[in-house]
Amino acid sequence: MPSLESELDAIAAETAFSGVVRVDRGDEIVVAKAYGLAHRGYGIPNEIDTRFGTASATKTLTALAVVGLIERGQLELSTSARSVLGADLPLVHEDVTVEHLLAHRSGIGDYLDENDPEIDVDGYVMPVPVHELAATEDYLAVLGGHLQKFDPGERFSYCNGGYVVLALIAERTSGMPYHDLVAQRVCEPAGMVDTAFLRSDELPGRTALGYLQVDGTWRTNVLHLPVRGTGDGGIYTTVADVHSFWTALYDGRIVPPEWVAEMVRPRSEPPEHDERYGLGFWLGAGDDTVSLEGMDAGVSFKSVHDPGADVTHTVISNTTDGAWPLARFLRGRLAPGGQGV
Repeated sequence: MPSLESELDAIAAETAFSGVVRVDRGDEIVVAKAYGLAHRGYGIPNEIDTRFGTASATKTLTALAVVGLIERGQLELSTSARSVLGADLPLVHEDVTVEHLLAHRSGIGDYLDENDPEIDVDGYVMPVPVHELAATEDYLAVLGGHLQKFDPGERFSYCNGGYVVLALIAERTSGMPYHDLVAQRVCEPAGMVDTAFLRSDELPGRTALGYLQVDGTWRTNVLHLPVRGTGDGGIYTTVADVHSFWTALYDGRIVPPEWVAEMVRPRSEPPEHDERYGLGFWLGAGDDTVSLEGMDAGVSFKSVHDPGADVTHTVISNTTDGAWPLARFLRGRLAPGGQGV
């Protein structure tokens, strides 16, 4: 039987994978390998400790920052968004709560609606120049003007804007800039030393540029995404930090274990997805796995943790679809009843 590493190598070669893959069993690193280029112009290779964008995986960190405020008594799941937003975003229904937003059940209109079949992930989808989106309050310029789609709590509908609203709520409630709140309340206790909201126009060393193909040419994603992300996406991290995250989460170092259990309790079974959803976490449809996922122009990311077996696999790529073939393979290989590690 071929080894796990050789199988990963074969898929990476077949798909021209650019990124890093890591598999952990407890504290043992089973596989950690880097492929492809972090910078195509200078031929700089990806390394195991290269930082990558994670797109919507950021939502989980936002959820944890918000739950941390709830645990400290500064918010409640039942807190209405309107009570914090004041006169801002008047189209957000007065009955929308923090819990609705966390569970993607708010029904608010979305500034970047991934349910729209016309949307092109690799297109220039930002409605304002991307350099104008650097601080969370800047996003008010794109969040407004979108009608409520359905009554709060009626059903699941994935909503990027809802997590930006959560970032605004967290920032205004805590009195701390959202980026600092995530750093201090999530990343630091988790030991995520290489995780931060970096600006795409001043990426430091050891950080991969995101790439997508435009008219057959590889271009960076610097004109496609906000220059600095916020509650719905944009944080950069490493595969080592992702492992630290899972360990800290289930050790209760980010939020108490009872809150972890509440966040991974299924709230929705969206018919258009093959996973369930809790509060900020994707959940396996037929098992106890918990996952983070993100995709955007020049970014794809999937990390799945099985708390019972204490096995984690993470695939992170600096191309739009690069992570999915390896992530699908690992999902099948490491799922209960699969070949395992």
